Amino acid sequence: MKAPHIARQLSRRRFLSGAGAFLALPILGSFTPVFGREKTVAPPQRMLLISNNLGVLPTQFFPTKTGRGYEASPYLATLGAFRDDFTVFSGLSHPDVTGGHSTENCFLTAARGPTKSGFRNQISLDQFAAEKIGQVTRLPTLNLGVNIDKANRSLSWTRDGVLLPAEDSASALFTRMFLQGNPTEVARQLHRLEERGSILDTLLDDTKRYARDLDGEDRIRLDQYLTSVREVEARLRTAREWELQSKPTTERPMPTDITDRQLFFAKFDLMLSMAQLAFESDSTRIVTLMADAFATPVFKLHPDQNTTDGYHNLSHHGQSVEKIRQLQDADQQQMTLLAKVLGRLTEHREGDQRLLDRTMVLFGSNMGDANTHDNTNLPILLAGGGFKHGQHLAFRRDQNTPLCNLYVSMLQKMGVEAEAFGSSSGPLAGLS
Repeated sequence: MKAPHIARQLSRRRFLSGAGAFLALPILGSFTPVFGREKTVAPPQRMLLISNNLGVLPTQFFPTKTGRGYEASPYLATLGAFRDDFTVFSGLSHPDVTGGHSTENCFLTAARGPTKSGFRNQISLDQFAAEKIGQVTRLPTLNLGVNIDKANRSLSWTRDGVLLPAEDSASALFTRMFLQGNPTEVARQLHRLEERGSILDTLLDDTKRYARDLDGEDRIRLDQYLTSVREVEARLRTAREWELQSKPTTERPMPTDITDRQLFFAKFDLMLSMAQLAFESDSTRIVTLMADAFATPVFKLHPDQNTTDGYHNLSHHGQSVEKIRQLQDADQQQMTLLAKVLGRLTEHREGDQRLLDRTMVLFGSNMGDANTHDNTNLPILLAGGGFKHGQHLAFRRDQNTPLCNLYVSMLQKMGVEAEAFGSSSGPLAGLS
């Protein structure tokens, strides 16, 4: 049914901006303040979601055989020490998410038709999970980037399809996680939270005046909106409670930011180490990381060797032997970084389990083949998280299975009672 005119006008953003300020509070879904929860005895589950928006060379990534006895491809051989800790997938994609590079913001959303007029993104996997599990940590999620164009690209999107800018400063992340701030700074932050609360009070007073003139479906829609506002209030209360709590401590020194965009792999490695540190300190349970290869200029393959072109131009190799050689080198280094983070998650223990056993690590891309702008048969690898791994799950490449089926399985492993997400048709077969 078409929404009435007044209901269409009363958008969340218009109400909040009409109150005199824009509130950057993206999570408006099911939310229970952590301080009001009963303590759970279940061990925490985590997600690290990694994407390179130019993908990898498919012929070097996908195995030729399926099942548990597959022969590792050149790239997967780099992860050989963790063969039983990951599953590689072929034949997965997002239905109707085509258009080459325009799909990069849809990797965790599966929003259809990114090249169509009036396209609007939808909620990403990380934000959906955060809505459902509530703010059980100081930071509901962390959205990170490497060389990322913050204004235009992100893996993380709100329920209203609004981009959440990625953080690319390791020192800023360290400050958020570990530096308490002096009493004056804490008081200033509490004052800011109280100001936001007063804006919501004004907003509620204004909407009550609107309500007097509404009836029927308009009033129902307004009630739904007010419910969302009350959820924002709950989130503000929880933010205030977290602000009063002491932050965890760490023996690690403040990291030094890497600002040189040519140092792509060093920046990638640094952000992966920050994600691991966030999990170890339980600062968050969900981390996204976009390696923005599209925005990466000529970069260092090795300390004494630069690429001959920017990452994007290399990806359109046209079968050039030299460009393919450089891409293989770059892809192998990323696999080495992935093996490194898997190793660190294996070494760190929580009780009688490895941190990897409680952390799902997804590595993939919106690009099946950047050379041809193909968005099917996406390169997808999932490690850890307590799944039964050590296999190549292959699905029909002429009729790709929704990647969101894998997302549903991951949500369920996180403890989220979800039967659907995005374009899913159910959990992914063969993974449990």
